[in-house]
Amino acid sequence: QVQLVESGGGLVQPGGSLRLSCAVSGTIFTLYTMGWYRQAPGKQRELVAGITSGGSTNYVDSVKGRFTISRDNAKSTVYLQMNSLKPEDTAVYYCNARYNMGDYWGQGAQVTVSS
Repeated sequence: QVQLVESGGGLVQPGGSLRLSCAVSGTIFTLYTMGWYRQAPGKQRELVAGITSGGSTNYVDSVKGRFTISRDNAKSTVYLQMNSLKPEDTAVYYCNARYNMGDYWGQGAQVTVSS
């Protein structure tokens, strides 16, 4: 059974930093394209950042230069380092793992940016 467990969310002031982690178990992590999505109240879920099995990355324009996605294949974990956080980054952040017909989601981590 594939499981994705997220950690690292919380409350931070504008300009602060947080790092989200997503530990994957029950499958061959290195095969998967990993992504971080977010959903703010009243808005659709959007892709924030993605990283392929080969390490190629992509970001939504609003986080370029502030967020960094990375993966540690030895730990079967993907990270999202978030710097210079803004109130508009407030959302529930979800980890996603995708390979062939497999499409798996974490439970979500709340990130709140507020003074």
